[in-house]
Amino acid sequence: MARIELKSAEELRWMREAGLVVASIHEALRAAVAPGITTRELDEVSAAAIADSGATSNFLGYYDYPATVCISVNDVIVHGIPGDTELAAGDIVSFDCGAYVERRGRQWHGDAAFSVIVGDSFLSDEEFASGVRASGSLPGVDDNVLRERRQLDALTRESLWAALAALATGKRISAVGSAVEEVVARHGEINGWEAGIVEEFVGHGIGTSMHMPPDVLNYRVRGIQARLKPGMVLAVEPMLVRGDIASITDDDEWTVRTADGLDAAHWEHSIAITEDGVSVLTARDSGAAGLAPYGVTPVCLD
Repeated sequence: MARIELKSAEELRWMREAGLVVASIHEALRAAVAPGITTRELDEVSAAAIADSGATSNFLGYYDYPATVCISVNDVIVHGIPGDTELAAGDIVSFDCGAYVERRGRQWHGDAAFSVIVGDSFLSDEEFASGVRASGSLPGVDDNVLRERRQLDALTRESLWAALAALATGKRISAVGSAVEEVVARHGEINGWEAGIVEEFVGHGIGTSMHMPPDVLNYRVRGIQARLKPGMVLAVEPMLVRGDIASITDDDEWTVRTADGLDAAHWEHSIAITEDGVSVLTARDSGAAGLAPYGVTPVCLD
């Protein structure tokens, strides 16, 4: 098994700094999303938020990736490249964001993702945790399409928080996959359709690099996975689809979309395992609102 980087208390605070930069990127993007804006313009919003924070993008130039944020629209699962695409009301859009800060000659990375339905008001973690959900029609958007996109977004978001909460009480990384599968199965009964859990792309360790061991699977597998230890930081990121999990990659060698053309959603946070509990580094409140329904109170590293 590959070595898993364990951070000191001071290093976790540096990672919290990077996580707060990512939280700022999310806030800037949510404020800017509107029908008619292009994904290239939203990348400019992301770049400005990173610069204003005095941080550096860990996406731009990563294996030649050409932007500071991945923007994935409708059937795109992950790694959508910003360009001239104009967002329309009712689109389901995922934003995968990252940045790093340098402390004592080393990089400390943050990574998190969220999804939105263009035209809906974004629900805070407090609202979402209390059961509030988007409702009503959007002009020019088919009500059935809108309903299923909202359901996909909500169950992906819930699966993320269930997985993060599971890490607070679980013994091994496998707690993530079990939690995601339970949420997907439960929503399948409620919604009348079951989302597919993408297996090709998974979560990961994060620290002095953006992607590090271990892999964090969003589904159950045979075999024993790594034991949770203080100092671990994990990027947990369920990606769910409306249909089959098979995917295809565009000629740009980045954009990954569903093979059947159905929708996808992506939510992610970076979470630290500490001696005293968990701390969601990329959530402004350390995860307090999102974890509250599970009876978990996070550690604050601010």
